[in-house]
Parts: sequence; structure tokens; C-alpha cells
Amino acid sequence: MPEAILVVVEQREGKLNRVSWETITAGQAIAAATGWTLEAAVAGANPATLASEVAAKKLAKVYAVQSPKLEPYTPDAFAAGLKQFIANKRPKLVLMPHTYQVRDFVPKLANSMGRAVISDCIGFKYESSKLVFTRQMFQGKFAADVSFNSDAPWFATFQNGSFRGDKAEDGASAAPVEAVSVEIADNLIRNKPQEVFKEAKQAVDLTQAEVIVAVGRGIKEQKNIEIAKQLADALGAELAASRPICDSGWLPMDRQVGSSGQTVAPKLYLALGISGAIQHMVGMKGSRAIIAVNKDAEAPIFEIADYAVVGNLFDIVPPLTEEVKKAKAGG
Repeated sequence: MPEAILVVVEQREGKLNRVSWETITAGQAIAAATGWTLEAAVAGANPATLASEVAAKKLAKVYAVQSPKLEPYTPDAFAAGLKQFIANKRPKLVLMPHTYQVRDFVPKLANSMGRAVISDCIGFKYESSKLVFTRQMFQGKFAADVSFNSDAPWFATFQNGSFRGDKAEDGASAAPVEAVSVEIADNLIRNKPQEVFKEAKQAVDLTQAEVIVAVGRGIKEQKNIEIAKQLADALGAELAASRPICDSGWLPMDRQVGSSGQTVAPKLYLALGISGAIQHMVGMKGSRAIIAVNKDAEAPIFEIADYAVVGNLFDIVPPLTEEVKKAKAGG
């Protein structure tokens, strides 16, 4: 019987986190390279509907791991429930998206099973029958190849944007869904979740944005951010920034993209006046299409941009905004 890969997809309040599709894409790539089978699991109080949604992808099987104790989310319940399930199914490799929720419970889960986690991976290699994961170090300045030297199950998480969710292959037919009940003791859960924390009312999860307009030092003054905001509004995009803009207080910290901010992978990323420090590029290089506007033709951002516009953003952005508005009005 071939070894199995298990992707634990993330859901909250009955909705799948879209980065979970990226993890399925990663699982499909590893399965193709190794010849291992690929399965998925959705955990929750009643995950059957979401499991059926996941079953549309190219998978051998999907498990609906259920218990009333899994809703609302707590790290104690998820670690206990998934430990029970994984110990029974015995996959070779367990993959998860590197989200705040996974980072909350996966160390406890892996430790309870006497295993380690290779976290925040950006890729993998399979050479000479050895599976190696690539992860960034020192804020993206270096990449390290890391492998497991322990017994399975192995745990790994993938960084947002490392794989494209829209590349997850559909199956020829729906994968079978198996309901699995896990028993979680009443006294195991030590905390009672309150409302999901947000730093401020305007807090935004940029990881879910499909289009982002980001500004950097080239915007010059805080009042000029309005120029970028108008373009973002016209595109139906989220407004973001590099670290210097947020450090200056020109935009809230929840708008920061980069190694010390959010890691994003939208369909379209417009970088306005951003030179391209490695700390920023680490956070957005997984974007499907990158358009960069900068007056410096040697700006590092152009090395990863799909479209490079050399020029003054104050001459380029306002006419672009008007063209977007016209196109929308005409469409």
C-alpha cells in the first residue's frame, strides 16, 4: 500500500480559507513527484458540506473529522482531535497552510505525537527518494533545504502564495467522503474563545484580497496616498503599503506587506513607488501578476515584476485611475 499525504484544510465558521486550495496544489505536486496517494481532511462540528466541496479536487479520499468540541476553534480541541485521527490513519506526511490558526495548534499537535514541524515552506524537492522542503531564513535573504530525520508522520506548513490555489486539479469524479468522529474529553479544553481579535475596526486580512494596490516611499507625503486610494477604489482593491509607510503612521500596521507584515498572493499586485527591499518582496512575490511603477529603472522590484513601468507615479496613476473608471462605466 503506497504512503499517504494528508492535507488538513482550514475552515472557520463554515467557510474554507482560500489558502487551503494552495496547500492542496502543493499536495498534488508532492503526490505526483513521490507516487504517494493524496487525501484531505476537514475538521469541525459538522464539516460534511465543506468536505464535499473539497472532494471536487483530485484526491483519493476526503475525511470529515467531526466533534461538537471542534466548534468554536480551540487549540486544545484541534490538537486532540487531529492527533486521534492522524494516529489512526497513519499518513506519511501531513500538510497544512501556514495560517495564524495552524500556527496556534500545530506545535502542540506535533509535540504531542513526538514529532517536529517544518514550517512556512515555500517549495519542495524530491531527489534520490528523499523529500526536502525549502524555507526562507533571515527575512528571505537565504533559502534553506530541510528534511525530516524522524519517523512519520511528518508535519509541514506552506507559506501563503507558495503555490497557486487556482492550479489545484479537479478530479474526474468526486472523491469519496468518509465521516470520522473523534472523542474529545470535556475537561481537555482549557479556554473559552471570544470574538476573533482584530486590532481595529478597519483591520483587514490582506491574504484574502484578490487585487492589492500598495504604496512605498515614492508616494512622498501622507496626503498623496489618496492618489493610490482612488485607484484602489476604482479597481475594487485593498490598499497596502511597505513598512516605511506604516512605520510613519501614514497607514495602519494591518496594511503592511512584507516579512514583518502580511504575506499576500493576490491575482494582481500594483506596487507604486516601492523600490523592492527583500523584506517587502518576501511578502508579495507569490502574486499571480505584479505591476510595478517606479521612476528608478534599476529598482529591485522590477526583477520580479511581470510589467515594469518606469516613470513618475504622479504622472501615471491618475490617468490610469480615470481609464479604469471609464472601462467600468462602459462595461
